[in-house]
Amino acid sequence: MKWNYSVYLIVAALSLSGCKTDIETFKENYKLEITNSKLNWSEEDTVQISLIDDTSIGIDSVIWYQNETRIDGTGGITFSRKLINQPYGNLTFKAIIYRNGMNTSAATKIKRLPTQKAKIYSYRIVNTYVHDTTSYTQGLEFYGDSLYESTGQFRESDIRITDVENGEPYKIASLPDSQFAEGMTILNGKVYQLTWQSKIGYVYDLGLHKIDDFTYNKSKEGWGLTNDGTYLYKSDGSSKIWKIDPVTYEELGYIEVVSNDRIVSKINELEWIDGKIYANVYTTNLIMIINPISGVVEGAINLNSITDEIPNYSEKDNVLNGIAYDRKKDRLFITGKRWPKMFEIEIVK
Repeated sequence: MKWNYSVYLIVAALSLSGCKTDIETFKENYKLEITNSKLNWSEEDTVQISLIDDTSIGIDSVIWYQNETRIDGTGGITFSRKLINQPYGNLTFKAIIYRNGMNTSAATKIKRLPTQKAKIYSYRIVNTYVHDTTSYTQGLEFYGDSLYESTGQFRESDIRITDVENGEPYKIASLPDSQFAEGMTILNGKVYQLTWQSKIGYVYDLGLHKIDDFTYNKSKEGWGLTNDGTYLYKSDGSSKIWKIDPVTYEELGYIEVVSNDRIVSKINELEWIDGKIYANVYTTNLIMIINPISGVVEGAINLNSITDEIPNYSEKDNVLNGIAYDRKKDRLFITGKRWPKMFEIEIVK
């Protein structure tokens, strides 16, 4: 019997196209299944997840994560966690599976929203100060009596120390033309500054001399930055706020910012005030007051009318984007990108 050559080619092609390598089969084999799935998850619930080995390849070991944070004390093919005191938003659970020197991952998620509504606050202008209109404000923070500011835009970005009374910078450190500066914060005598899309940050001493740089790989981009006295907290343009080790620069995990009816995106400039994160929502005149453990928006300051004071205000560009709390004198300041004014405000309930 002789093979028809064309038939041989067709059979060979079909055989090759239907064949998967061991590593491909391994990676596609596992999935996570929520065994007690439901639409609305409360604090009293416990989420239960099973790791499914579709073709019984086997599992040597498993490491479980929640929102990129490793969960200690786990390792089996089933997992459960009580939701009391857990964050809101999209809770993503991931299993890293190891077998015969290979590893892969499987993930699933649940969505949680709080029932409590945010309190809405107004404001009163206490004092008005001059602000440099060349400053495309990205970050604003007091350190003692000094006001530090990070300014953005390609070929314009810098970090500066500004005189509050007259708005004039008296110390400036420029960034390379290729960098677009974003948020900044000061912790343990070091000034940390983000850049937008290059995934690199800079560290300076208090005199703005560069002493280090760092990268961030899990978070999306560099937007806002603050600290709680121990850790850094970073927004990335999404609904997430990332917790970062200030020594190793490791992104330790994140919370998602949520209200009672939605996940809040475009979280931008950040400031830590009395145990809460105050966050500007980009292109809005709202400052959210966020619980840093749960991600819940507990309050919102409506600053819509302050734009009446800003002749060059633009909804697309010259927007609100600066929050600074003077702890020594208990004063709260806000400004915006290229605004001619900076305001000391009082929150009104």
